[in-house]
Amino acid sequence: MLLLVSGVVGVGIWIVVTFKTAVTPVLLAILGTALLHPLHRRLVAMRMPKSLAAGLTCLAVVAVVGGAGYIVVSALIETGDQIVSSLKQAGRDLSKHLGAAGTSLDDVASNAKNLLGKFGGTAASGVLTGLSVVGELIATAVLALLLIFFFLKDSDRVAGALRSVAPRRTGDIVEAMARRAYGAVEGFMRGTTFIALIDATCITVGLLILRVPGAVGLGALVFVGAYIPYLGAFLSGAVAVLVALADRGVVIALWALGVVLAVQVLEGHVLQPMIQSRTVQMHPAVVMLAITAGASVAGILGMLLAVPLTAAAFGVVAEVRGRYGAAGEGVA
Repeated sequence: MLLLVSGVVGVGIWIVVTFKTAVTPVLLAILGTALLHPLHRRLVAMRMPKSLAAGLTCLAVVAVVGGAGYIVVSALIETGDQIVSSLKQAGRDLSKHLGAAGTSLDDVASNAKNLLGKFGGTAASGVLTGLSVVGELIATAVLALLLIFFFLKDSDRVAGALRSVAPRRTGDIVEAMARRAYGAVEGFMRGTTFIALIDATCITVGLLILRVPGAVGLGALVFVGAYIPYLGAFLSGAVAVLVALADRGVVIALWALGVVLAVQVLEGHVLQPMIQSRTVQMHPAVVMLAITAGASVAGILGMLLAVPLTAAAFGVVAEVRGRYGAAGEGVA
């Protein structure tokens, strides 16, 4: 049975890599459905038609994601020049104490805009390619949103559909594996969203107290980054510290760093064990390997999809082990 599961996983990876453009919207839709299903169920429980409930849920997603994206982009655009100038000043200060090393940092900061300008020129020369990429991203997002609508509206038919395509005598195990995988993804998305909300709220409050500009946008960035474990928290926290350094100086930046680190300690030692204790548990090394593999396959989208898909795989393995392991022990 283990060989069969390994073969299925291998075929699944091959399909994802080969048909990445078509598979990506489906995977994103599954994640979105897992996250939004509780809201949809609550609306249906209020005797709202399933189609209307699914439509309202999708509209809520568009409003929340669009608003968060606008806040993040606006905050980063407003503080971008301040970050560069602050890095240049930090390099000059360090050069007085570190000699050549500090001078190198100053040179890096001074050349940052030139490098970005060259990169922008290269991007401008390939504007058609850039437009193609943007068009593909928009198409993927729209298709994923439509799939979320249909997945929510017809969620009660999924079990029957799985049984209809499964080979004979395997309907029960296929349905059980699918339910366990979906439950793992739903638990991961729900827990991660709750943790991300707490992290973003705490960091936003801390930055507001420190009077760091764009605190709300930085909090939104922390919320989005939480869906990429470890790496997302590091990058969003680094941006928050750089913005504090740019506008408020080294002392406030150190306080902002303290806030970010305190929130990360709270997440790692309290929130993660408490909130994610009922979902599939994965070792940090497994998470990092999954993120690396996802990035090599599909870039940022791969990093976003890697951990929940790994959680689903762990759920399937747990279901198979529970069924066939128990059967083996009974025979022994």
